[in-house]
Amino acid sequence: MDANRLIINEHEGILVTGASGFIGIKVVEQLIQKGFKNVRCLVRPSGNIKQFERLKDDPQTRNQFELIRGDLLVQEDCRAAVRGVSVIYHLAAGTGTKSYADAFLNSVVTTRNLLDAAVGNGCLRRFVNVSSFAVYTNRNKRRTQILDETCPTEDEPALRSDAYCFAKRRQDDLVIRYGKERGLPYVLIRPGVVYGPGKERIHGRVGINSFGVFLHLGGGNPIPFTYVENCAEAMVLAGITPGIEKEVFNIVDDDLPSSRKFLRMYKRQVRDFRSVYVPHFGSYILCFLWEKFASWSQGQLPPIYNRRAWFAYWKRTAYSNEKIKRMLQWTPKISTADALQLFFASCRERGV
Repeated sequence: MDANRLIINEHEGILVTGASGFIGIKVVEQLIQKGFKNVRCLVRPSGNIKQFERLKDDPQTRNQFELIRGDLLVQEDCRAAVRGVSVIYHLAAGTGTKSYADAFLNSVVTTRNLLDAAVGNGCLRRFVNVSSFAVYTNRNKRRTQILDETCPTEDEPALRSDAYCFAKRRQDDLVIRYGKERGLPYVLIRPGVVYGPGKERIHGRVGINSFGVFLHLGGGNPIPFTYVENCAEAMVLAGITPGIEKEVFNIVDDDLPSSRKFLRMYKRQVRDFRSVYVPHFGSYILCFLWEKFASWSQGQLPPIYNRRAWFAYWKRTAYSNEKIKRMLQWTPKISTADALQLFFASCRERGV
């Protein structure tokens, strides 16, 4: 990497929020591998820091990062975290909750606190906000159109009945507003389905297991996979590459497998189980009826399966990584074929 073409030098401060998470620890490792020597890793007070032991034990890496505890809901913790920092990788988010209030609190309010602290520190050069493919909608997209950074995002995210989508969409809006009103030098990153050892599960884009049998809904759709190490390197490049302020980048790997191919490989290499393929028209009708019955029940049945969700996750579509390759000079270092084998091996080892 040519240091003369980066926006910071190796000694300037870098902050990674959510540093102990599935992707966060890989971002920290990528930064260290690229020679940055002042990486501040923010972990929640209750966060697990076991993954940092290996970096602490290695004499070549132990002095390149600083591990700090903090809560982004506490403004003083935010000010302490951003002090002297030139680049921020904001990965911390509210995940795994069905509550809109909790998701908003832990993705939007925390981001606002961090942004307020960051724009006031006087030395910020780049804020990398980690968004998600979940914010996109395919409702008005032609069947043959590729989903890329120009595609529309969900205009009424609350109606999808997905707290994560709602919070991420509002988080994106907040970052963009700070860019317009307060001059925040930001970049938005939207990973697809991030997978790898440590996250052994079949993603909902393949199908759902809510009825005692696995319903395969993806069919021939490609799954927008990105292997965790490929994803982390793309995120790092988004924070240090010059001339990309206010850009949006999708992260997906090459040679994406179809849902059908992935499920077949999983059954063959990890474990076999009963599944039923639901054609696209059938899955649309299922979501339509579920949505209508949820409305009729006046909330007694949560509308978790609805047409907005169907358009976002199961409508036929394809994906592009052309922009991130062109502007960040990024290519996936681990091929999809090799990444899938590493993933399946991890699944077998953990008995998933």
